[in-house]
Amino acid sequence: MAVAGQFQKVQIQREDTTSDAYVVGKQNTPGVVVLQEWWGVNNQVKNHATHISKIGHGYRALVPDLYRGKVALDAAEARHLMEGLDWQGAIKDIQASVKWLKGNGSPKVGVTGYCMGGALAIASGVLVPEVDAVVAFYGTPSSELADPSRALAPIQAHFGELDTYVRFADVTAAKSLEEKLKSCGVPHEVHIYPGCSHAFMNNTSPEALENQGAIDLAWSRFATWMGRFL
Repeated sequence: MAVAGQFQKVQIQREDTTSDAYVVGKQNTPGVVVLQEWWGVNNQVKNHATHISKIGHGYRALVPDLYRGKVALDAAEARHLMEGLDWQGAIKDIQASVKWLKGNGSPKVGVTGYCMGGALAIASGVLVPEVDAVVAFYGTPSSELADPSRALAPIQAHFGELDTYVRFADVTAAKSLEEKLKSCGVPHEVHIYPGCSHAFMNNTSPEALENQGAIDLAWSRFATWMGRFL
């Protein structure tokens, strides 16, 4: 587990509100905004951020607290928090996070996310012009939030073949995303991992050992993509 002490807590300003974010990694390196699953900012997303900060020559990873301090302990609570999320406000949080990193020494900034955060990462690649690259894991935005066929940033996306979140992260959603990205002409990759379910990147899941090959491959692809565009 990541040690919370590795993270610096900072304040992100958007419009007339401030919120907390957690930063790890070396200054003056490319930045990556790391977006939470529907649970909130828990150890899992901080573990991902810590891992990202150590990839290659290093990244400065920032985790914005989209739920403003709330963390779900069970799926029902997580669903309630996600359904209550102001998605447009979350996009503004992401934009403010990108601007914070660029204003604090990161020459370029990418966005990555998992589940809910994956959907928001793709949306940020459409709606936030300051985003330089996106890597999304098992999530796609609703058509009301963002149309991937209008993406501005290069987008790489990862899905589990056995994912059952219909029209959000299943194979049909992955293939629909790929068609939309083809139509807009930005650099893109969509990868589907055989035998993997939703949230296969989580090293705390019961399937983590079985998924290790897919996890390693996905991180390798992440490193190549961010290295290319950041």
